[in-house]
Amino acid sequence: MADIADVSADPRWQKPAALDPAVVRRAWRVTEPLHGMIYFVPEAHERYAALGIAEPAGYFASRAAALGPVGPGPVVASFFNFNPDLVARVLPAAWERATPAAVLAARLEAAGAALTRALGDAVHGPEMVEAAELARRAAESATAYPEGRPLFAAHAALPWPQQPHLILWQAQTVLREFRGDGHVAALVLAGLTGLEALVLHAASGEVPVRFLRRTRGWNGEQWADAVERLRGRGLIEGDEPALSDSGRAQRAWIEAATDRLATPAYAVLGADGCARLAQLTRPMSRAVVEAGLLNVDNAVPSRADRMPSRST
Repeated sequence: MADIADVSADPRWQKPAALDPAVVRRAWRVTEPLHGMIYFVPEAHERYAALGIAEPAGYFASRAAALGPVGPGPVVASFFNFNPDLVARVLPAAWERATPAAVLAARLEAAGAALTRALGDAVHGPEMVEAAELARRAAESATAYPEGRPLFAAHAALPWPQQPHLILWQAQTVLREFRGDGHVAALVLAGLTGLEALVLHAASGEVPVRFLRRTRGWNGEQWADAVERLRGRGLIEGDEPALSDSGRAQRAWIEAATDRLATPAYAVLGADGCARLAQLTRPMSRAVVEAGLLNVDNAVPSRADRMPSRST
C-alpha cells in the first residue's frame, strides 16, 4: 500500500515530523467529547426544530452550513459515509426554512447551553480560558494547510465567539474537521467507498452495526453487498463479519495516516502544549460524558430500513 508521504511532496508536511502523532491523537481524543456532544444533545435538536428544520435535516444542515446553502453533492463528498439518498431528502430543502447563518447561530447557542449544563461554573474558570487559548492556537495554525480539506477550511473561516467555552468548542470543531478531511483522504487512498469504510469500522467491533447503519442511512441489502465486497478483498471474515489480518493491517494503516495528516495542526503547541491541552480538557470531557451528553440513544434515526432497496 502506498505511503501518504509518497503523495505529499509539499515540504510543509515535513515540518512537524518531530512531534509524535500519538501525542496529537491523545490531545484530540481527550478533547473530542467537547465537540462531539453537539450531535446528540437535545439543545441542538430543539434549536434546529425552532428554525423549522426537523432531524435528521438538523444534523446535515448544521454541519454543512459553513459551506453555504449547498445541495447534497458536497455533503455526500465531504461527510463521506452517508447514504446519498438520505442527504438528498433534506438538502437543499433545509435552506428554504433557514439560512446557513441562522443554523450556525443555533448550533453555537446549543453548544453553549449544553456545555454549561454539563460543566456549570467551570465554563468561566481559568482552566477553560487556558484550554480555549491552546485549542484556538492549534486551529488557527492549521489554516496554513487548507488544501484538500473543504469542511475544515469552511469552519476555519467562521468568526470566533467571545466566551472561552465557545472558543474551545469552535476550536475543537475546526480541529475535528481538519482531522476528518485527512481521514477521508486516507480512506480514498486505501480504495474504500464511504459505505465500505463504514462496514470496515463496524467489523472492528468498536461501534455497533445497528448504530452505524441507522445514523448513516444504509439499508440491509446495501450493507450486505458491501460486506461481500470486503470479504472478497480479504478484509473481513466470519459469519459475524470481523476484521481479518489484512483488514486489521489496513485499518491500522488508515489510522496511522490519519494521525500523521492531523499532526501539522498541533505543531505550534509542541508535545508539552498537546499534553497540557489534554490535561486541561480531560475532566471537562469526563463531565460531558457523565452528564449524558454523548448518549448514543439520542442520535437521530435515519429510518434506513424504510428506505427502498434496489429491487423496489
